Amino acid sequence: TMKRLNRQFRGKNRTTDVLTFPAGEGWAEPGAHASPLGDIVISIDQARRQARDERHSLATEVRYLILHGILHAMGYDHETDQGEMNALELKVRTRVGLQ
Repeated sequence: TMKRLNRQFRGKNRTTDVLTFPAGEGWAEPGAHASPLGDIVISIDQARRQARDERHSLATEVRYLILHGILHAMGYDHETDQGEMNALELKVRTRVGLQ
């Protein structure tokens, strides 16, 4: 399913761990009327493989992928941003105790 979705929406004929489908433009400021960021699709099979490779739990890997998906929904793109998203992802992981 993930390979098909990745091919259909990103033109990449391979599986992936997480896909994000942003809901719209930007996100709400704190205290403003909140709106959905979008949808995040996670491949549990791929997450399981990555967790095994990284020697941590599946739950930890899924948390990493949720954070990764949220950052994509907020507009970050690690494929084009010279490391900004990756640095932010590591900072958030540390801040919330996801290490």
